[in-house]
Amino acid sequence: KGGILHIQSESFEIRKLSTENLTSFQSLIELFNRVFEETEPASASETHLRALLSTRSFIALAAFVENEVVGGLTAYELPMYQTDSSEILVYDLAVRSDYQRRGIGKQLLQHLKEYCSVSGIQAFFVLVHEEDEHAIEFYRATGGQGERVINFIYKADASGE
Repeated sequence: KGGILHIQSESFEIRKLSTENLTSFQSLIELFNRVFEETEPASASETHLRALLSTRSFIALAAFVENEVVGGLTAYELPMYQTDSSEILVYDLAVRSDYQRRGIGKQLLQHLKEYCSVSGIQAFFVLVHEEDEHAIEFYRATGGQGERVINFIYKADASGE
């Protein structure tokens, strides 16, 4: 489901990406790397990216202006053990800096809400670094309710460090 939405004098469209949209997905990954100022380039193979896009538990939404990716989000469906339902973890959401504050991020979340509603998923959540005030402000402004959580990360190498 998509649909053309209007921002100021431009139109944008949000599409759920599939295996046929590998090039758009690669453009979205490059956009994430630029917006998040990643120093290491993405190294996933095309085979891996196609497999990911074909997995029901992976969601990639992209915002297009004149067929150019200007924003998007990736998310994972997490089946719950307490109920027959799932929750969604939004892994990345970004909008190119020259398209920010035009409603694209808000519409990406709205499309994800609609996807959840149609799929019987009751909630989705996103983790934000405490120092990322811009992201915190965005998620609050779009109706997200913050929770104080401490996230622990473990490296899976043999040394245990």
